[in-house]
Amino acid sequence: MVQKPVETAMKVIDHVDVLLGYWDSHLKCQFANAAHETWFGRSPGEMLGISMKDLLGSLYELNLPHIKGALNGEVQVFERDISLPDGSTRHSLACYFPDASDGIVKGFSVQVTDVSKIKRLEIELQTAKLKAELLATHDFLTGLPNRVLLMDRISAAISSAQKSCNLAVVVAIDLDRFKAINDTYGHECGDAVLRELAVRMRQSLRDGETITRLGGDEFIFLATGLDSVHEIQLAIIRLLDDICQPLQCDGIILDPSFSCGIAIFPTNGDSATKLLTNADRALYRAKGLGEGRFVFAS
Repeated sequence: MVQKPVETAMKVIDHVDVLLGYWDSHLKCQFANAAHETWFGRSPGEMLGISMKDLLGSLYELNLPHIKGALNGEVQVFERDISLPDGSTRHSLACYFPDASDGIVKGFSVQVTDVSKIKRLEIELQTAKLKAELLATHDFLTGLPNRVLLMDRISAAISSAQKSCNLAVVVAIDLDRFKAINDTYGHECGDAVLRELAVRMRQSLRDGETITRLGGDEFIFLATGLDSVHEIQLAIIRLLDDICQPLQCDGIILDPSFSCGIAIFPTNGDSATKLLTNADRALYRAKGLGEGRFVFAS
């Protein structure tokens, strides 16, 4: 026997995992497909005549603005998390389509689709994007910003200093005797030392300051909004005091010390490249004077 079109349509409607229903202007259910049993634990027969408030429970108040919109003749499209009877949660895309005649809304049809997989994919893609951006702009070992981000921040610091007529300082910092640490205790110990120093540097930072790792044992300290060379000296001394504390690696106590080369905007350069170059040259001179020295660029 050939099935009637309505019977065929109902079979299709009842075999899709999409909520399909119709609610009158009094918010009573006039039609519901079989998916409601999976989503809300109610068969199509049990759905008939039930109020939307009783069905949705705590979701009703959240959906109320969309319900009112549909009753005003406006199509509603929104996302919502729905908890199923089995305890799982579905991220859904809901659509309310008003049923209007001669300007009077008699009710609205409802279509709710499970978009959990799409949402998870969106989250995974966003997480991957953030991870890629982090890897591109941050040092893999210490998590500190790398040269890519540093160049942008120095340029921003220069722009800010020009507007405020303050000083910006770029300090090249090099850990003394780092090669000896690697040669004596191994690269794992050396990496652990760098990670610990990075944590200390990060904790020492104040507003307007950035610490980056260029590679090896060289770091760059950037500070803005300073009014004098004296303030610059105080900022560097504070940073060094915070990080030059004894640290332990594989049961061995190490006393770190640093050499520093200092370049100031605008005296020692008007670009990120010039400031970094002059800070590095000053660092080279500082290391030539012995350990624990800092030298200003000339």
